[in-house]
Amino acid sequence: MLTTRRATLADVPRLAALSEVLGYPVEAGALANRLTRLLARDENVVFVVVTALGEVVGWIHALELELLEVERHCEIAGLVVNVAYRGQGAGRQLVEAAERWAAGRGNAHMNVRSNVVRAESHPFYERMGYERVKTQHAYRKTLTLRQD
Repeated sequence: MLTTRRATLADVPRLAALSEVLGYPVEAGALANRLTRLLARDENVVFVVVTALGEVVGWIHALELELLEVERHCEIAGLVVNVAYRGQGAGRQLVEAAERWAAGRGNAHMNVRSNVVRAESHPFYERMGYERVKTQHAYRKTLTLRQD
């Protein structure tokens, strides 16, 4: 039996381990700092899915966005489920929890971006009712931070 709840700082070691599965290795201390900041912001939510024994086997980070050019909406910023628990409803539970949270905040739309190399995630989102609306390129530039 899997259940979904909001993440806490006690979940940090498992969140960090699952982030590595997602392809984003992060030290627990850095993740704890990020989670602390996110949990303090009303427009962010992080849910975890846990086994009957309390083991965190997946997480989702969703955030509400208000942009100048489009109406307020919610976006899935990250979603990962332990490989051993995929296909057992963990991902569905996490997405549904985020959708309920978003709808409860008055958001009419939910978005998700999925890397083209994550081919296994595309059918999952389509089964969840998401439609592909565009393909785009992502760019990144490293900035020089000021040391004032």
